[in-house]
Amino acid sequence: MIGLDTNVLVRYFTQDDPIQAAQATALMESFSRESTGFISLVTMVELVWVLTSCYQTSDDKLGDVVETVLRAKELVVQNSDVVWQSLHAFRNNIKAGFADCLIERSAHAAGCAYTVTFDRDAAMAAGMRQIIAGAG
Repeated sequence: MIGLDTNVLVRYFTQDDPIQAAQATALMESFSRESTGFISLVTMVELVWVLTSCYQTSDDKLGDVVETVLRAKELVVQNSDVVWQSLHAFRNNIKAGFADCLIERSAHAAGCAYTVTFDRDAAMAAGMRQIIAGAG
């Protein structure tokens, strides 16, 4: 198994740099069920963040990228069951970002009663509880 950094996945999905994209594609296509690539939760969140902030990728396309990674038999995604749950929550929410969904679903999987946030949209959309500033 070989760990994959975010920039390898970005080059693979965006094909924006001819030399690095070709190298990333060759690497991704070299993986098999016997020799897999590994994607950590941090890498998954960074990938979505980079695609959103640098490439203005739509939510629909982001969902497709995450699903492609999860369905690839040649890739192992850390806590893939939680990532699947996060993807489902992300696709079914209007305001929740993928990272918010992953934070909430990861906390849930760890046995947390709930997740708190100052972010009103995350609280409403991702099922977190909002901390009201100044409330005490």
